Amino acid sequence: MKVIIAAAGTGGHINPGIAIANKIKEKEKNSEIIFIGTNRGLENDLVPRAGYKLIKIEAYGINRKISVNNIKNIAKTLKSVGKMKKLMKEFKPDIVIGTGGYICGPVMIAAHSLKIPTILHESNAFPGIAVKMFSKKVNTVLVGFEDAIKRIPKSKNIVLTGTPTKIKNLNLSEPQKDKIKQALGFESEKPLILVIGGSQGAKSINNALIGIIKNKKINYQIMWAAGPSQYETIKDELKKYNIDIEKIENVKIVPYIYSMEEILNSADVVVARSGAMTITEIAKVGKPAIFIPFPYATENHQEYNAKVLEKVGAARIILDKDLKPENLDQEINNIIKDKAKQLEMGKKATEISTNNVEEKIFDEIKKVLQ
Repeated sequence: MKVIIAAAGTGGHINPGIAIANKIKEKEKNSEIIFIGTNRGLENDLVPRAGYKLIKIEAYGINRKISVNNIKNIAKTLKSVGKMKKLMKEFKPDIVIGTGGYICGPVMIAAHSLKIPTILHESNAFPGIAVKMFSKKVNTVLVGFEDAIKRIPKSKNIVLTGTPTKIKNLNLSEPQKDKIKQALGFESEKPLILVIGGSQGAKSINNALIGIIKNKKINYQIMWAAGPSQYETIKDELKKYNIDIEKIENVKIVPYIYSMEEILNSADVVVARSGAMTITEIAKVGKPAIFIPFPYATENHQEYNAKVLEKVGAARIILDKDLKPENLDQEINNIIKDKAKQLEMGKKATEISTNNVEEKIFDEIKKVLQ
């Protein structure tokens, strides 16, 4: 099988693309797969690291403001359609797959003009512009959340598959969770709160956590991924209160968590932004969550993502503009003080999770090719 995958920008677009590629390779070892990206996004690191060829083109999102720069970007994006048509004529892909975002524009236009079968995957509960724009033209749209289906009414064929993720539910026993907590330097008896703001951290969440820490009245433990770009800033900010970042009782702050699967499975509550991948992983593992949606996400999709878990009783939402140390601390305590409620929220989270995601996606690819 020859496949082109358009995936660029953030991990939320790129990681599902890589997971799909891995499943294709697992099923059909002789498959040839090319990724299409730009020179600006995380694909420049993640795609080669995963062992796939990356071809870069110029592609930009649609900016509703009329400006010279915007017109130039549109012209560059349209020029990339020609480059993609040339590549497709040479490579002769059996199928072209897009995982959302601006990169899908020139790639899907080229594929459609050459009558090559196409699939789009949408991770978010509120579909992006590219997916809505091409939903009528592609053979199949795959979605991560059921809520997305009603928002793509013009699709020829839409299938709920879930979103691929490397995180799995390890079904750890309490002694296993305690062992992981102790290895991190935590007490096994106290609840562990995992705080994550995406790979680059989240400033508003970080500020709220600093406020909680400086009050020194924490009756829980915090494992906090601050983000590589903000770790030093937080370190300097804590110094103002004579707090050493490496010597805070009940708190461990790191730039990035590499053993996320273990820690997510061991945590009692998660505090996070609500990107599609984060929602998918929390649901997969079954954890109560407090979401602070990123307010500047396109189409406010992070709030829609968070509502997927909130409406089934698995999460609380604090809007970014309302976030303060006091209400975050209160929400954490409201969950951890009631163990039965905590377990119920975790159970409800798993109910929106989809199993065998990669298998379902591969099955849909084969259906399109038949």
